[in-house]
Amino acid sequence: MAWRFALLIEPAASDESRTDFADTLTPIDPSAPALSIGELSTQRGDGIFESIGVVDAHPQEVQAHLERLAHSAQVCDLPAPNLAQWAQAVSVAAAQCPPGECVIKLILSRGVEHGPAPTAWVTVASAADNTAARENGVRVVVLDRGFDSGAPARAPWLLLGAKTLSYAPNMAALREARRRGADDAVFVSSDGVLLEGPTSSLVLRQGDRFVTPAPGAGILHGTTQLSLFAHLEDRGFETAYETLPTAALLEADAAWLVSSVRLAAGITAVDDAPLPYDPAFTRELNDYLLSPRS
Repeated sequence: MAWRFALLIEPAASDESRTDFADTLTPIDPSAPALSIGELSTQRGDGIFESIGVVDAHPQEVQAHLERLAHSAQVCDLPAPNLAQWAQAVSVAAAQCPPGECVIKLILSRGVEHGPAPTAWVTVASAADNTAARENGVRVVVLDRGFDSGAPARAPWLLLGAKTLSYAPNMAALREARRRGADDAVFVSSDGVLLEGPTSSLVLRQGDRFVTPAPGAGILHGTTQLSLFAHLEDRGFETAYETLPTAALLEADAAWLVSSVRLAAGITAVDDAPLPYDPAFTRELNDYLLSPRS
């Protein structure tokens, strides 16, 4: 990933009377060292993040991403981010994006060990070329997430509903999928409930009805999935959040993994069993997801 721009944020407390945060945003050389050796984001993965897709310098679904950042901060006992300040940081970063697709990352760390304040920064990079996944779909394997569907309620300290920097298990799942000859994975709970992909939300089509696993079993509420459901509802389709058994994936009329940067990737096979794939409908979904969205 080629970094194009980076910005350090001096976190500001919430203050509704303040509207300009320019003096708290410091552009830095994205290729130069910037973090302390005692930074807990690198030592322990102790922090949260968001990835915002950018199309022709327009950042997508900014408010939804900021609200999820605030939710993750609350779950992780981090100071509440000033969303007006972060929105201005996103605007500054987006202005540095060239035509085409980019990704803006927002990172909020607990900071330096024993330090007085969190560390916060924003980066800009060109997005990977996701044409093949969008047009040809992806093959997935089903992987056990290692907890049952009641674990998030019993053990909130596992932070299963937050988008944390501790992404090593997610990356390990993608490597395991590739070892098995697939492109991606779908997590299921140990009691057989469908969850999500390592970096994406799962959407199933059942006739003219679209469903996604209900948030609450350790699933992040996907910003792209929310936008896609609004679009589908505008087109007259029914949408729903449900607790879905693993079998629902193989029984679906179609399925997609959706995320902020790759967008909609149709699932063509599950554990080597073929799944119906509609390239024309998938192309329509991605046309919508590539259009400017606030």
